[in-house]
Amino acid sequence: MTTVLVIGASRGIGHEFVRQYRAAGDRVIATARDDAGLAALQALGAQSLRLDVTDTASISGLGWQLDDEKIDVALYVAGLMSHGGATQPPARDEFDRVMRTNVWGAMQAIPQVAPLVAAAAGRFVFISSQMGHIAGAGSSYGWVYRASKAALNMTVAAAQGDYPQALMVAMSPGWVQTDMGGAGAPLTVQDSVASMRKSIARLAPAQRGAFLDHDGRPFDGW
Repeated sequence: MTTVLVIGASRGIGHEFVRQYRAAGDRVIATARDDAGLAALQALGAQSLRLDVTDTASISGLGWQLDDEKIDVALYVAGLMSHGGATQPPARDEFDRVMRTNVWGAMQAIPQVAPLVAAAAGRFVFISSQMGHIAGAGSSYGWVYRASKAALNMTVAAAQGDYPQALMVAMSPGWVQTDMGGAGAPLTVQDSVASMRKSIARLAPAQRGAFLDHDGRPFDGW
């Protein structure tokens, strides 16, 4: 049986990953910050863990909670949007909140989770964004978010060499109908996750440390 870990599964894309993997018969371990999120995961048949990726005490205990599991697929889905552009510097609290969620949390998770993925010769996928595609940045809108996702992509590429048995990639879900993407986005959450699951299943060794779109195509020159 495939064991899947979803970090950041309270709602949206993370919650849909849990639903689809459970529907496929996989064993899923998933994290949420509060009682409502934990209850929703349990209702899907997932093993739920309480976790706040921005809190040092919380995320530093993730490895202990996982207790030497062998994980076939791990997903870091936690993400937070920012607004505004480069006409003024970001407020310190916004910068800290976005960076801690999108990058620092991933940096804390890697040394705890990657060895468990490596033990299963599995895949560790970090949900990034098309807005982290440096060569494709046409404006500075959401620039703290853009910077955080570009940093996440670099984090994944840099960490891959330390965990050669865990195939690590950053992956954009595409433009999705979430609170970030809005109702006019071309992809539903269900379709985005289904596409990413297919791409994850067919990841090849040559893609280690890469930044990919939801359908598995690379973002060249990011």
